[in-house]
Amino acid sequence: MSYIEIKGLSKTFGERGAGGVLALSDINCSIEKGSFVSVVGPSGCGKSTLMRIVAGLLDYSEGSVTMDGQPIRGTRRDVGVVFQSSILLPWRTILENVMLPAEVLGLDMKKARARAMDLLHMVRLDGFEHKLPRQLSGGMQQRASIARALLHDPKILLMDEPFGALDAMTREQMNLELQRIWSESGKTVILITHSIPEAIFLGDVVFVMTPRPGSLERVIRVDLPRPRGMDAMGLPSFAAVAHEIRELFNHTGSFD
Repeated sequence: MSYIEIKGLSKTFGERGAGGVLALSDINCSIEKGSFVSVVGPSGCGKSTLMRIVAGLLDYSEGSVTMDGQPIRGTRRDVGVVFQSSILLPWRTILENVMLPAEVLGLDMKKARARAMDLLHMVRLDGFEHKLPRQLSGGMQQRASIARALLHDPKILLMDEPFGALDAMTREQMNLELQRIWSESGKTVILITHSIPEAIFLGDVVFVMTPRPGSLERVIRVDLPRPRGMDAMGLPSFAAVAHEIRELFNHTGSFD
């Protein structure tokens, strides 16, 4: 059995019928443990809604969502979330920001501090633990937010456009960093992105969604060796996957 199973998932905002908005419709997919899944689709297709449902932050209207055989209903301690904005508290140091989940969840603070330092090392922020967020670049702040999301050792890491606000060169570097962090942490990662190249570069599979109401148009496996360097984007196999995704968007009359 797959690690995450989504069957017949639909989500309606508001009252069903004429007054409601159908955001997601009959989504069926499975996600393997330790895999990296990228999700792309037109703006407003429900990508973020899907992520919030998997995170337990949003209820669904129909169908089922299970992780390790258990239904996902309500917030969970075994999920880490990274949003487009790093959402670091400006008055707290980087170390204090990373340790915030330990305070919220009531974890052992001594152990949490040791894990936080290990995570800061993993995301290459050694020496910046006592800096304030404003003293770090945007990419460094996002690395700190990834460390914070991993502090309580979640089973899955959900990322909603985490690099959307970064410049192109920093975004490429963060893609390399995220690939390394995922490889070292062994987590199951679901990444929401508007970037087709980013989705292919990072993903084991790419979920392509339709315009609203969002459903799963196609699941595309990315057969590129890891670790991947930026030169992988020049490979014919990479171009073939990008072409397939763009053709799907062109067919539906929408494109990010």
